[in-house]
Amino acid sequence: MKDIIYKLQKIYNELNLRAYKNKLSKYNTGKKVHLKQLAFHKCEKRNRWVFGGNRSGKTECGAVESIYLARGNHPYKQNKKNVEGWVVSLSTQVQRDVAQRKILYYLNPDWIVDIVMLSGRKDYAENGVIDYIKIKNVFGGISKIGFKSCDQGREKFQGTSLDFVWFDEEPPKEIYLECRMRVMDRCGEIFGTMTPLKGLSWVYNEIYLNESANPEVWYEQIEWEDNPFLDAQEIKLIESSLSTEELESRKYGRFMGAEGLVYKEFNENINVIEPFNVPTNWYDNISIDPGLNNPLSAHWYAIDYDGNIYVIAEHFDKNKDIEYHSNRIKEISKKLNWHTNYNGKITALIDSAANQKTLASLKSVAELFYEHDIQVDTKVDKDLFTGIARVKGYLKNAEGESKLFIFKNCVNMIREFKSYFWGDGDKPIKKDDHCLDELRYYIMSKPKPEHKIEQKTILEKHKEKLIKKNKRLHKI
Repeated sequence: MKDIIYKLQKIYNELNLRAYKNKLSKYNTGKKVHLKQLAFHKCEKRNRWVFGGNRSGKTECGAVESIYLARGNHPYKQNKKNVEGWVVSLSTQVQRDVAQRKILYYLNPDWIVDIVMLSGRKDYAENGVIDYIKIKNVFGGISKIGFKSCDQGREKFQGTSLDFVWFDEEPPKEIYLECRMRVMDRCGEIFGTMTPLKGLSWVYNEIYLNESANPEVWYEQIEWEDNPFLDAQEIKLIESSLSTEELESRKYGRFMGAEGLVYKEFNENINVIEPFNVPTNWYDNISIDPGLNNPLSAHWYAIDYDGNIYVIAEHFDKNKDIEYHSNRIKEISKKLNWHTNYNGKITALIDSAANQKTLASLKSVAELFYEHDIQVDTKVDKDLFTGIARVKGYLKNAEGESKLFIFKNCVNMIREFKSYFWGDGDKPIKKDDHCLDELRYYIMSKPKPEHKIEQKTILEKHKEKLIKKNKRLHKI
């Protein structure tokens, strides 16, 4: 009996030891799951970023992804043998205290082939500065995770071919560009995890706004409430010690400009949705902000029986004439099976400036549109501040509900929401606002978001008729 107990105890101790060593097996498993961490690991884009507040779980994303790739056992991607990657920190001290420590935490000692140090002893690697770690790959090869710091300068980031680079916090742009060259020939990937404390830096334009429309760029924002392992009381305690501006970046992982965003209520996780087949009886109107040298923006708006507004299609182009824009609007409308008026013309709202004649024509923009079968209504309410307040109300009403939803394919409107800032004199900066202008024209033509619209009553009456008809049929 004693032998049996001894053997069971030995097995129990061995299992505990293995579980202790293999912390990676416990990552994001069990009753509590960090859904945004999982979304990051599942994403197949090759340039992906996590903008997160402090202690939101963003650094774990980078450390675990690096080990997944190096080990060749990524649960969501095609794996490779003999992987080589870099972990890039802002300085050697930050490397030692943050990224390096996270890598060592999730790296089972049995997987380590060798550790080469820049300073310190490899048997106490966590207290020194690591140059690189050689790791057993599950396919039988040896992978290598190297550590770099931005204070080494751009030259130290040249000449190597890599499978991945992880940026722990925001690097200087020249180092980011150099690292992009390092992964190019292997079709490798770049990922970054950061708290946006530097304001509207190059990351804001290059990644968050994705001004170059790079199809491989992806990001998500993680806030404290997204991390199921944070204590609610601890969150409240930290919140009370931070200013409103600090909370934006340190809690929500948001970029903050000196002037401040106009539409702080805009939440990409809520207000931006996947496209779906919208019922044609929800179709409402098109709104246009005209432009010739400047971009012309047009969006197609639908509204359901609860007063929720959907932005379902987009046309956005510049340096084109009215004929070109009209043809594109008609093409998109035809694809949507959009309605026309009794004259067979497409109708739309448009800035009252469309009544003015252009330098290239004796006719106004409105007249030119009419000649191309688009009848525009120039009687729009252009009150800026009232319009902004109304849009805010649709983004988030008094009950905290959103009533405005934008399809992901409307990329220019989404970009403008993220880059629309207050300037001097309590007015928004007049830049990149064409989509938001015509959104205001449309919103101002609708009831306030807290008011129910008459269409819902019509729907209810229609349902009642169907119910009564059904009852009569059953009686027969």
